[in-house]
Amino acid sequence: MPPSTDPPRRGDYNIGPIAMKERPRARDLGIPFAGTPGRWNAITDTGKVEVGMTTLIEGREVRTGVTAIHPRGRSGAGVACIAGFHSFNGNGEMTGVSWIREAGTMTGPICLTNTHAVGVAHQAVIRWMRGQGGVTAPWLLPVVAETWDGYLNAIDGEHVTVDHVVAALDSAVQGPVAEGSTGGGTGMNCYTYKAGSGTSSRIVQIGPETHVVGVFVQANFGSRRELTIAGVPVGQSLLDDDPIEGFFSGAGSIIGVCITDAPLLPNQCEAVARRMSFGVARTGTSGSHYSGDLFLALSVAGGEVAGQEVERISTMSYLSWPYMDVVFEACVQATEEAVVNALVAGEEMKGRDGHRSPGLPVDRVLELLRRRGVGV
Repeated sequence: MPPSTDPPRRGDYNIGPIAMKERPRARDLGIPFAGTPGRWNAITDTGKVEVGMTTLIEGREVRTGVTAIHPRGRSGAGVACIAGFHSFNGNGEMTGVSWIREAGTMTGPICLTNTHAVGVAHQAVIRWMRGQGGVTAPWLLPVVAETWDGYLNAIDGEHVTVDHVVAALDSAVQGPVAEGSTGGGTGMNCYTYKAGSGTSSRIVQIGPETHVVGVFVQANFGSRRELTIAGVPVGQSLLDDDPIEGFFSGAGSIIGVCITDAPLLPNQCEAVARRMSFGVARTGTSGSHYSGDLFLALSVAGGEVAGQEVERISTMSYLSWPYMDVVFEACVQATEEAVVNALVAGEEMKGRDGHRSPGLPVDRVLELLRRRGVGV
């Protein structure tokens, strides 16, 4: 039976927690990555981080959604985090960054969606925050970021609603995080393969203390010829079956969120956010002019942070700069793996106007790696 062309109905959508598919991730396939991952190899390994998703797939036109990340869990939505932002290439949007740059903090959840749903998600975060009993701030500056899913999704259709975003915010949990065509990553493509949501984490030892660095990406960037996995330029051998290349070449975006429980200053968070660019670069891209590559790094160390204005004089602890290299390395490693996880999880999808996004041919990739003596 062909896909329905009837208007989408809310009950047809996958709203709430997304069940994990029983399929291997990149590391499980034998693709080697440096560093030691956390329990779930996900951003949720850090502190109380919770992730929720609403995935919208209906008929031929709707391939979109929203991802909600609670840095301190839903119960900690009113407590600020130390924050830093970096724009590697600015053809994209992340709201709230003017205040992050001014104050070095942010409060509340982070939402990722498609380019034309940023306003709806912004409104929804405010509604959700106002519904939380402990959030009494007179004003809110939500962080909402986007990538463009218009190849597969009818992006002007206003399919994402306030209710969809609130559902993602309410459904957030700790534990494994669904990847690929889920949440805000539903209609996204990377290196002209189906991709979308991806995550990874690293455990780091700094002196006597153990910390976690977790990364989540919404991957929607890169030309096929650039694709590099585990240091092997596989893209040059995978130039066939590339229907997206003729539609746009290299354009797209990536949003990256890095959260750690290491105590950091705002400018240290900004330095971590910059390092996400290196993790993305390890997957091959040189950075297209038409790509919005925006990165946010947060520290959730401590229950209260400078900027809460509880006391006239505030104090905070932070990691000495000579020890930051360990955090930088972990961020780069987790970012690279998160992008590859998004690719491995992506399955072929057809969308608006018959557009097709092929899935990564995993067996061919593994064979190319074996020829270079990489992986198993």
